[in-house]
Amino acid sequence: MKSGFVTIVGRVNVGKSTLLNNILNKKVSIVSSKPATTRIKILGIYNCEEGQIIFIDTPGIEKWRNQLGKFMQKMILSSIDETDIILFLIDAKGWREEDEKILEVLKKTNKKILLVINKIDLLKDKEELLPLIDELNKKYEFLDIVPISALKKQNVDRLIKVIISHLPEGEKFYPSDVDTNLPTEYKIGEIIREKILEKTHQEVPQEVAVEVEEIREGQKNKDVIFISANIIVERDNLKGIIIGKGGERIRKIGQLAREEIEFLLGKNVYLQLKVKVIKDWRNRPDIFRRFGYGIF
Repeated sequence: MKSGFVTIVGRVNVGKSTLLNNILNKKVSIVSSKPATTRIKILGIYNCEEGQIIFIDTPGIEKWRNQLGKFMQKMILSSIDETDIILFLIDAKGWREEDEKILEVLKKTNKKILLVINKIDLLKDKEELLPLIDELNKKYEFLDIVPISALKKQNVDRLIKVIISHLPEGEKFYPSDVDTNLPTEYKIGEIIREKILEKTHQEVPQEVAVEVEEIREGQKNKDVIFISANIIVERDNLKGIIIGKGGERIRKIGQLAREEIEFLLGKNVYLQLKVKVIKDWRNRPDIFRRFGYGIF
């Protein structure tokens, strides 16, 4: 049996979380076109007859601008230290300057690097990949180069086989029925944050966090789960953007989040959302650790 840890790295918006979710056939990491969506180290555990792969989904590698960003980049490096294989994602549009900078960091780790070219579904002609693969083969001696579409699940089965072939022999680290390390309250908070990213303007996403205050059975109806959560922003004007005219936007965010949380929990949910302003929370570790950043 094979088993081991595989850290997924790459620049922002390259499809890391989409790949992990589609490998597991379950959403363990929220997905958004907005940068800096993933904020913690997320374990996704894949089991098959040949063994167990523990995937570590990480934030996109970028220059940090605040203490939260600094923590996120340190977390990526610590994840690489404990991994057997680095899964380095780029996209099929070509090699970029950011990819070159990431490769220079990865070379120093002395870890095995498997290069994955994502988003091949966007290419009109797959033969466009040939010159890119030739170029990449000259940059580094990768374990392999595997073109995929994480979104369309194209060639993902082959990617799994390649990963398994390079993992060490060993027993499973986790029971077969475990698929992630995330506690329920963090999953709920991330579902709410994902819906905020879907429904708000460009300036909101990086400054928003969600703190789940309470999860309990309903007082009158035990079949209903009562959840209270705070949406945290850094500036007063962002509070108005999230609430929307007449509370329309926050009602829509709550509706979408509630539907997905009900699917997650298998019960009816009453979701109470409040918006709070905490100035400069991303530069305050004592605050952002309350939201789960720096714990997992």
